[in-house]
Amino acid sequence: MSAVVEQFFALTPERILDAVEFGGRRATGRALALNSLENRVYEIELEDESRIVAKFYRPGRWSKAAILDEHAFLAELQAAEIPVVPPLVRDDGATLGELAVEGGVIYFAAFAKARGRAPEELDDESLRQLGRLVARLHTVGAAHRAPARPRLDPTTYGDASLRILLGDTPADPDAQPTGFLPPELRTRFAVAGRAIVDACARAWPAQDARIHGDCHLGNLLAGSGGFFFLDFDDFCHGPAVQDLWLLAPGRDDDADRARSLLADGYQQMRDFDRGSLRLVEPLRALRILRYAAWIAQRWRDPAFKRAFPDWDEPTSWQRELGELEAQRARVEAALG
Repeated sequence: MSAVVEQFFALTPERILDAVEFGGRRATGRALALNSLENRVYEIELEDESRIVAKFYRPGRWSKAAILDEHAFLAELQAAEIPVVPPLVRDDGATLGELAVEGGVIYFAAFAKARGRAPEELDDESLRQLGRLVARLHTVGAAHRAPARPRLDPTTYGDASLRILLGDTPADPDAQPTGFLPPELRTRFAVAGRAIVDACARAWPAQDARIHGDCHLGNLLAGSGGFFFLDFDDFCHGPAVQDLWLLAPGRDDDADRARSLLADGYQQMRDFDRGSLRLVEPLRALRILRYAAWIAQRWRDPAFKRAFPDWDEPTSWQRELGELEAQRARVEAALG
């Protein structure tokens, strides 16, 4: 078991409740663990019958500076009246708490409970509205940089992920020291993966800005006042199209039309290069690589083995290879 998992075991109910009792808040003792593999997240009931969400960040994933970049971005977005849920301010004036545990520190923050429903089928006006919201988010994101946050590009999401999967470079402390690929699939996987990375690198835009980074429908809520954004854990610098294609990720004509409507709304608020829509398949390819590497980096966490029980089986990697090779063809077709 990894040191990170052992640190998470230090999150006893008493420590969780103590962490959120600031600003006069008192917890009733009722807490519900929410679905999150990366972090540990709890919905906690307070004595005034309100609810908050406590997020304990996975040790070693983000530096303190990187998390504070996230919090600062959320504060900027709230100040611009963009619908987000910023962290609550603690008694010491900070938004980030530190819980000392054996072997290190767990950073944590508390957020007001966001109320709404997961968006389902989106009509044309809803897509345009979302496009406008993403454009406003990107206008704030373009104002300045977040020095401690990564850049989404073929190197960080593609090459670095491929190296983890192939075992070419050491992964973080949660990963095994060698590659995960069966030896008989390694060469084909490397050829497909590196072809994708090379093709993306030749076409990648030079300009980027702070973006949500993981802006799919699962990270949105719809309420009486419209949509609002959740979970900026993967916030990064990247191309604007990343936050649009994930809202309409399909490959069919309906998805193409939905992305066009999102772009229509976006262009009402901010310039958008429609030519960047050709990056949808390259971005999808990089996401495939990054997702596989993310599981590899967490594989010693029992929660990941329960969530992906056959992930390290040869048949699973055969499917992964088939998907990657098919995606390589889509990337090359998209980029010419």
